[in-house]
Amino acid sequence: MKRVFIALKVDPGRELLKLYSSLNALLEAENIKWVDPGNIHLTLAFLGDTEEKRIKILSDMLGDICCDFKEFDFVLSGTGIFKNIRDPRVLWIGIKSADRLFAINSLITEGLKINGFNTEERPFSPHLTLGRMKSVRDAGNLKSVIERYRDYQIQIVHVTEVILYESILKQTGPIYKILGSFVLS
Repeated sequence: MKRVFIALKVDPGRELLKLYSSLNALLEAENIKWVDPGNIHLTLAFLGDTEEKRIKILSDMLGDICCDFKEFDFVLSGTGIFKNIRDPRVLWIGIKSADRLFAINSLITEGLKINGFNTEERPFSPHLTLGRMKSVRDAGNLKSVIERYRDYQIQIVHVTEVILYESILKQTGPIYKILGSFVLS
């Protein structure tokens, strides 16, 4: 079994790295497990434990989808949290200009269902996870920081490929191994 997910790699530009550093400093009192900037990605589908023989099916499906899907851009913009300000779980960067992102996610989700893979029931909510939290010490400060960067345009991401990753969990944090890269037309 391999723990797998389908994602878009996001190479952090100068503005994203600057925001990452600012958030880290402004929220240093919080217990946040920060995502390594080299691991930043946008998840299209998380499959979890998958039999190795099924990975070939995933690869074929992604190859078929990607060869007919054109390259596209989306915009990283704003910050937020999942759950709520009193009980935050994920600190994220938002996405704008995401029509093509929703389109490719829809094709992938449909392909997964057709090929007998389980898919998440919740609606697709494109974002980049910057950090994970179990609790908040100063909800007022967290709210203030989120508000400060709510409409902050960070960078344009040009998408040229979809990647099938294996996530190998280690005590120091996950290692993402590329199982396949599928170039868009």
